[in-house]
Amino acid sequence: MMTRGLTYDDYLGMPDDGRRYELINGELNVMEPAPLVEHQRILRFLTKTFEKHCSKAGDFLFAPVDVIFSNEYVLQPDFVFISRERQPIIKDKAIEGAPDLIVEILSPSTAKKDKIDKKTVYQRYGVKEYWIIDPIYRLLEQFILESGQLRLLKVLNTDDIITSPNFACIDMPLETLFQKRIG
Repeated sequence: MMTRGLTYDDYLGMPDDGRRYELINGELNVMEPAPLVEHQRILRFLTKTFEKHCSKAGDFLFAPVDVIFSNEYVLQPDFVFISRERQPIIKDKAIEGAPDLIVEILSPSTAKKDKIDKKTVYQRYGVKEYWIIDPIYRLLEQFILESGQLRLLKVLNTDDIITSPNFACIDMPLETLFQKRIG
């Protein structure tokens, strides 16, 4: 279901029918069913890692949370990090503005949207860093905002350690991100 010309007010008026929505360029997009278990495991590990190493540097949230970039762009990234200095963009109902870091975990039904549509929005509104995690190929693409463009900094595999030029608290062996674990 896609409808053109909608605004954030229209988005807020969507029925509470258990479905999740995003608004991209005034088009309402119904989000896919719940992600795969591996997607949730990766998200849980990111949350634990950021809680342990980055909680003093900022705040992090995970889907579902609305990120309002403008009246026509409201997205629900998988994971967001907002630095301590930019905490005022976190409001009661949503994040109003660009997070410092956004992470999307690919699933077969969202790959194109995450790699093209959402990346374009994140670039346009000044997200400093964007990670695309591919659980199938066990890769992480790290993009950094330079001169208004999200440029690919590096593609990491399970032999690499993810660090960030923007956030000193991030220092994580990528292999651990893809480990099956209990607890």
